[in-house]
Amino acid sequence: MNRAERIFRLHALLNEKARPLARLQEELDASRATVVRDLGYMKDFMGAPIEYDRATNGYRYRSSEPGFQLPGLWLNESELYALLASERLLDQMPPGLLSPYIGPLRSRIRALLAHSGHSAASVSERILLQPAAARPANPERFGSIAGALLEGRKLQIDYHGRERDRMSHRTVHPLRLLRYRDNWYLAAYCEQAGALRIFSLDRIRHARPLPEPAPAADATALDRFLGASFGIFSGSAAAWAVLRFTPDASRWVADERWHPDQIGHWVAGHYELQIPYSDPRELLMDILKYGAEVEVIAPAELREKVAERLRAAAERYPRGGGG
Repeated sequence: MNRAERIFRLHALLNEKARPLARLQEELDASRATVVRDLGYMKDFMGAPIEYDRATNGYRYRSSEPGFQLPGLWLNESELYALLASERLLDQMPPGLLSPYIGPLRSRIRALLAHSGHSAASVSERILLQPAAARPANPERFGSIAGALLEGRKLQIDYHGRERDRMSHRTVHPLRLLRYRDNWYLAAYCEQAGALRIFSLDRIRHARPLPEPAPAADATALDRFLGASFGIFSGSAAAWAVLRFTPDASRWVADERWHPDQIGHWVAGHYELQIPYSDPRELLMDILKYGAEVEVIAPAELREKVAERLRAAAERYPRGGGG
């Protein structure tokens, strides 16, 4: 059990009767040093009225201070995000077949939020999850795509890609649904391309599950495709971007994780970041948001693409000119 669970358990045990340290170790399945640290933490930082009872050689709460309650044990970052995200998603669901089950599930999530020591309503009102540039997918198409994926069936889709701005008709083998930067994507094997591809769900105009089963994916190849390079444009890395940030921007970027395989080091007060990528489109957007605070050192092709975008942007703002 983690520390929060041990402290809740200790709280219950100390309320019952005095227990020797060895018995507390047994109850908590923890070492002597861990139990001693937890007792000290509760006493010093939570104000717990813990006393040592010589008669029983055990620890308990002082009888002169009945009704002691633990202050809020704050949830960690991942716990808080998971609970708040789940609550938000459940609140957005329209009435349907799952309605009888959603109410109890929502109540359970709010009860878990209350473990922070504050009411669930207070936590939800004061801590916000703000989506950025989310593009909603059609609910019916989402259901068709998810159904084909889970049932292992092929899928026919009409896809309107942004880059070429045209519709294409494809037969795909659904492999993974991805939630990335507040948007949904489908990773699938495309029969027309003869390769793995990623499709943005908001650009799928029609989706029809087919009766034929989709061949099983090579899990290793799929994981490599999804994680080998920067961003949603997956696939084997074609190049490594080398980005050098100004000292001011470096203070922030040095703490950021752009990719699991990134390499970062300091060069004369500048943070230099190296990132593998297969398609430069998303990487370009992330570079350009830093403006003059970053320089692309390599490769030359990426450096020129960034320079072209910056020159085009500068042309929109002529010196001394109006809009």
